[in-house]
Amino acid sequence: MSTFDFPDTLLAAERTAWEAIQAGQLTVAQATAVQDGITAYATEAGADRHAVEMALKKAVRHAEG
Repeated sequence: MSTFDFPDTLLAAERTAWEAIQAGQLTVAQATAVQDGITAYATEAGADRHAVEMALKKAVRHAEG
């Protein structure tokens, strides 16, 4: 998987969404904000949106590896 240089705002949005998922409190607004950020980043980077999403999730949810 490619390495991406995610902006802090996108990483923070994914962290917040992940915490909300774990607490069973994810809102549509949170999920939409993350998806919009992923789409914008992928478009700007000229990258596949799915690859960006998977890399972001890995960066936030599995930061140790």
